[in-house]
Amino acid sequence: MTNSSGSSLWFTVLATAAITAGLVETYHRYILSTTSSSSSSSSSSTSSPPTKRVDQQKEHSEELIREQLARNYAFLSDEGMTKVRNQRIVLVGAGGVGSWVATMLIRSGVENLKIIDFDQVSLSSLNRHAVATLADVGISKVDCLKNHLLQICPWANIVVKNQLWNINNSNALIYGEDGEDDFNPTYVIDCIDNIDTKVDLLTFCYENKLPVISSGGAACKSDPTRINISDISKTEEDPLARSVRIRLKKRGILTNIPVVFSAEKPDPRKAQLLPLSTEEIEKGSVDQLAALQNFRVRILPVLGTMPGMFGLTIATYLITSISGYPIEPIEGKNRYKIYDGMLQSLAGQQSRIGKLEQRIPISLNDVPYILEEIYRGKSPISNYSTRLTLSRWDPAQELSFQNVVIMTKEEQKAHEDSVLNGGKSLTEFYSQDILDRVEQRFKEEKYYSQFR
Repeated sequence: MTNSSGSSLWFTVLATAAITAGLVETYHRYILSTTSSSSSSSSSSTSSPPTKRVDQQKEHSEELIREQLARNYAFLSDEGMTKVRNQRIVLVGAGGVGSWVATMLIRSGVENLKIIDFDQVSLSSLNRHAVATLADVGISKVDCLKNHLLQICPWANIVVKNQLWNINNSNALIYGEDGEDDFNPTYVIDCIDNIDTKVDLLTFCYENKLPVISSGGAACKSDPTRINISDISKTEEDPLARSVRIRLKKRGILTNIPVVFSAEKPDPRKAQLLPLSTEEIEKGSVDQLAALQNFRVRILPVLGTMPGMFGLTIATYLITSISGYPIEPIEGKNRYKIYDGMLQSLAGQQSRIGKLEQRIPISLNDVPYILEEIYRGKSPISNYSTRLTLSRWDPAQELSFQNVVIMTKEEQKAHEDSVLNGGKSLTEFYSQDILDRVEQRFKEEKYYSQFR
């Protein structure tokens, strides 16, 4: 009897618990369903993916638009902002660099933007994408951008093409097709990371006289101070830009394409292109690992901040140049007139110190390396960064990368008079801290020379 009573009691407890749990679960489901249905946007919940397009272009008060763009109007003037707002820009590539370009162009007042990309938002792209969230993973990058950017500037006309741009569909995607999408672009932005497609797009723009700006490679880069804007003919330390330049040259295109790139030197201590595993290589047909034919199959290490800075640089260049705002990019390490003057001064020094052979084992392309990389753009003697030139250091040694020093013109003359022609030793003429600094620069050059 006792056992029967105990069993009944436990049965009652379990039944009560089950009923209670069912009621609680039903309540939770009810609350969840009512909360979800009252949500104004699917992006507010990570439990379900966003719709393909959450919004379309809307009418908006001009007064409110001008208030939102008030700081840009103050900076660029009414006339400049009118030019910006009237642009019709095509952006090809909506990844790390392109997403930042699109975001800042729309935020800055560009009202007509076409974005072309075939790819989808992935988890691994969240470290560098301008607007994508976890809820956007799996949808196309172009729709992701449109979804978010229309929430910032609902008056913008954002046309998206979830397609791979190639030479076969070039006219349809850039200009529009069958009168349905007559975009008539005023500018094209290249943010493609595939070499062949990149070259085809730049060639298309060149042949059709479309103004274009191109992004170099942000992968494996980490130094924001080395980001440059220059002509395609003057890019340095950028394997992507170099490969593009070589292919364009074969097509007779040598110049007139601005490029944003990083002149940061490669270093074995820094991030490298990740190698394929031995297992994959042994399988053969490595190209089949690519998502698309002729696209890269290896992972590019990317510090998330660098694509953003590339994109912001492109957007800034476009906004200022289009509006007529004064902008004169210093071509980084490619200040050829300055470099040529420094090289000529070194050659002239040869005759001033009695060297009949004025040819020197240093080329024009070596001067920016010596100035910017080795001496950080400053004289090791005074730390001055103006009126700089090159000088032989030790008169007893042959001229070389480890026997040439950056000096001001005044320091060069004093060095010639006292050391090179005057017979004083380096230790007599210079303090120990200057000698140590120069020696340290020579050691660094010896290290860097392994990778040149």
